[in-house]
Amino acid sequence: MSRSPLHSLWNLEGVPFRAVAKHTWRSFLDDNLVGRAAELGFYFIFALFPSLFTATSLLGLAARSASHIYYSLLGYLAIVIPQDAMGTVLETFNQTTAAATGGKLTFGLAAAVWSASVGFSAIQDSLNVVYKVKETRSYFAARFSAIGVTMLLMGLVTLMLASLLGGDFFARLAHVHIYDHFFAALVALMARVFGWLFAVILLSLFFAVIYYFAPDVQRSQWHWLTPGAAVGIVGWLITSLGLRLYVHYFDNYSVTYGSLGAVIILLTWFYLTGLMLLLGAEINSEIEAAAAAKRLLVLEQNSLAAAAAPVHPTLVSAADSSSAESAPKPAA
Repeated sequence: MSRSPLHSLWNLEGVPFRAVAKHTWRSFLDDNLVGRAAELGFYFIFALFPSLFTATSLLGLAARSASHIYYSLLGYLAIVIPQDAMGTVLETFNQTTAAATGGKLTFGLAAAVWSASVGFSAIQDSLNVVYKVKETRSYFAARFSAIGVTMLLMGLVTLMLASLLGGDFFARLAHVHIYDHFFAALVALMARVFGWLFAVILLSLFFAVIYYFAPDVQRSQWHWLTPGAAVGIVGWLITSLGLRLYVHYFDNYSVTYGSLGAVIILLTWFYLTGLMLLLGAEINSEIEAAAAAKRLLVLEQNSLAAAAAPVHPTLVSAADSSSAESAPKPAA
């Protein structure tokens, strides 16, 4: 079914929350979102390093020390990514950017474009399953859409990390240039709060862009923040921090996976990211489907009520009188 263009998904239009939760859980199992999240995790890790390389290369058009700037930005991913996995990302990033040349830049851009096309195509297929729609876009239209949206998402991630870096930067400036310790601490706190607030807004926009452009629905309505996005964001933060704590306190993955442990952790983090993304889309889809079914039921009830309503006697007598007056008189 196609998406119903609701103005707000927070208004369930009389549909019980329990019914939405029940249908969401049933569709979560029927659509095999656990398996599809694993598929997304593979494509995410496949597109990670070409995308980072491309973002750094594009940033290098404006700043000579782009790799150092982006390295500082990536450090903030350690908030949600386990330390060992983050170390692997940073090490590979340094090796890639250190050996970068003009030819490798061209190859990196081409690889990133292809990775974006394949990776976001997996998101498109998964969300089409979630929304119960078939892909009607042509191959090239779907690929160009995937490339464009992925470039947009890369920009959003860069801005999110930059907002955190900017908050810390202005906080340090406050401590250096403001001599009153209390006022300096207050300004530093406000700078970090605004940085985090802007990052959360961009994270919500990140989810909104995916939910709007990925599924091939006939009619769509832009939503800045939806219940599915809110659940997905909160679930992503909780699962990411939970994985980080697990790796920190139960450091036994290296016994099983050896030198591949850091890669397995990173793949697990991408798996959880894909799972929360799909869960949020499933919630939005079920809300829209339940609201559409509710409106259809109300229309059917109104139609049946109108058909079964008795005709008023006054209207009947008026109709009979009108019929009698309009009837032709017999010839004399």
